[in-house]
Amino acid sequence: MPSKKIIIVEDEPIISADLAGHIRKMGHLVVGRAFNSEKALDLIAIHQPDLILLDINIKGTKDGVEVAKVINEKYKIPFIFITSYSDAETLDRVKVT
Repeated sequence: MPSKKIIIVEDEPIISADLAGHIRKMGHLVVGRAFNSEKALDLIAIHQPDLILLDINIKGTKDGVEVAKVINEKYKIPFIFITSYSDAETLDRVKVT
């Protein structure tokens, strides 16, 4: 199976590094790690990854749900939300994406 290009959007450096290590062990390529929404959107535009791991609570002008909306509208790249939030309001917001 060919390796996939993956971007990690996570504002906690330790979690981001841990995820990157696991992804590399699975044989995939981490083409970028972003700690805020602006960097995430820049990396997505540059690298056009195969998959994005996307935290909901990130720094920047947009949160992860808003970044997901941009991804859906502009790039059509699959993403997986990674978050510890499970409150009803957050779940309602992510269902739309």
